[in-house]
Amino acid sequence: MKNRIYIILLLCSFVLCAHAETLLLRTGARVKGTIVFQNEEVVIIRDESGARFQYPRSDVQDILSNDAIQETRDSVVTDDAGITTMKKASILLELAGGVASQPNEAVGGGLSADLLVGSHHIKNRHLFVGAGLGYHGIFLGAEKYNFLPIQVAVRMPLTEEKHAPVFGASLGYGIALSKNYTGGIYAGLDFGYRCQLNPKTALAVTAYTQFQQAVLSIEETIGTTAFTNKVGRSLVTTGVKLSLYF
Repeated sequence: MKNRIYIILLLCSFVLCAHAETLLLRTGARVKGTIVFQNEEVVIIRDESGARFQYPRSDVQDILSNDAIQETRDSVVTDDAGITTMKKASILLELAGGVASQPNEAVGGGLSADLLVGSHHIKNRHLFVGAGLGYHGIFLGAEKYNFLPIQVAVRMPLTEEKHAPVFGASLGYGIALSKNYTGGIYAGLDFGYRCQLNPKTALAVTAYTQFQQAVLSIEETIGTTAFTNKVGRSLVTTGVKLSLYF
């Protein structure tokens, strides 16, 4: 009888191990067991002793089966400080629109679209650091300015919750798309709200301010002599930005 009980317990243990899964947490920790419930908000896992543990979905980096554990280990790097960092590239698409102005002069509108590529997971955080380019159009009365900004950018949520405030900064150079003016330094700041839709995708809505330098060549004639003057422009756009991480 004791042998039968032992065999049954052994078989049960084998079944549990065969179907075991591992939660890879954003802290780098791993929790092995059997998932008994999960949805978009929470994951509940039972370990080999039968104890149940509940984790917010936003704290779970990935759910691994036994067959995927080795593959995931190959994609994880541990730095000198012992912190686990996931190798995961991300694309950030941003669309924005707002009110453009030249200080103390004209007021108009501005539209922009940016595409950035970088890392979305650094030091086990949803910290985006990347680079890319875009298109920025600024309309001030009869004057139109079009730029191709080449930039580096940081987007940092202030917490690791599913819903979190987010801060962003960009810096680069705006290439003028016209012969009537030249480009200059580009800089941007934004602050708003970010929602983590799933471990790989997030959506953010922010208020932003963009600064773009431009230099115009203005021809003037004094008497019979023609002069070409270089006049600087500081173009500022403030509005709303929609960002998609994927």
